[in-house]
Amino acid sequence: MKITVNGKSTEATDNATVTDLLRELNVETPEYVSVELNGEILDRQDFATAVVSEGDTVEFLYYMGGGAR
Repeated sequence: MKITVNGKSTEATDNATVTDLLRELNVETPEYVSVELNGEILDRQDFATAVVSEGDTVEFLYYMGGGAR
């Protein structure tokens, strides 16, 4: 199925969960990534049950802390 991941058209397995997608796309440090599915930030506990569908938009977000000058 075709989905959009971080602004790029991507092929994914049908009925893939967010956890499956993180694995399929070899996302680095998945334990630190936040996931937005169709504009909604998912709770980490929902990654294993949130199913991605044809045409969905997924964003993988990494939050970085900054330092003081």
